[in-house]
Amino acid sequence: MRFTRTLALAATAAAALTVGTVIPAAGATPLDSDVPSYQEFAASTYRDIDGGYIVNGDELISGQSDLRSFYEQLVGPETPTDGLIVNTVNGADDKWSASQVGNLTYCVSTKFGTRHADVVSAMASGAALWESASSKIDFVYVSSADSQCTTRNKSVLFSVEPVQTSQYIARAFFPSSPDRQQNVLIDDSIWSSGAWTPTNILGHELGHTLGFRHEHTRPESGTCFEDNNWRPLTPYDSASIMHYPQCNGSSDDLSMTSSDRAGVVALYGN
Repeated sequence: MRFTRTLALAATAAAALTVGTVIPAAGATPLDSDVPSYQEFAASTYRDIDGGYIVNGDELISGQSDLRSFYEQLVGPETPTDGLIVNTVNGADDKWSASQVGNLTYCVSTKFGTRHADVVSAMASGAALWESASSKIDFVYVSSADSQCTTRNKSVLFSVEPVQTSQYIARAFFPSSPDRQQNVLIDDSIWSSGAWTPTNILGHELGHTLGFRHEHTRPESGTCFEDNNWRPLTPYDSASIMHYPQCNGSSDDLSMTSSDRAGVVALYGN
């Protein structure tokens, strides 16, 4: 069996620290114990003073999303372990019908003022995370409804509106939520949330609009339990876009993972 020390070298910043994980060469068929999980690799990779990761001795990778891509280039995608769980109501999945999920119309309130175009862009890129996972999903921006963008506007399914609060950065709703609550509310703090980009924050919130629950309510998280009204779609993993980093999450930027995408397909189809 052939092995390479590439990952061992990549995970460290100095020669004294290069003894570490060994990764099978491309095409090899190692035992599972020979290959570290992404979480093990990330934990063993040197993190620089600015928060970036150092690989290949002196090369900078800026965040978890790029680090995962680097890992998968070396060893290939992991067997799906990143999780999604769907909300349930009276034991039934809380999801949109096949026709509705392909026409999730929304407006963006002009009350965002100078940030209006930024919100439109962030909503589009956050929606694209889910749309790229399943061709069944389509978030449709209806700009003509922006000037009257509230939950009372029946020309769209939901509204995107500004809010001023210290309780959250943004909040959303579930498919089963009553019409008066079908909106995404965004606080100005979304523009100053560090590694949590507006795209990923709104991607997380739009996950709720599709019916997905916080991953950290699972018992494996060990904290932040909410309730048991959910059904697993994939095995638990702390790196899911729906898992808060502060609730024993292993991703610091709310990135979407390959298995998050697999969970979407499990619920809505390819």
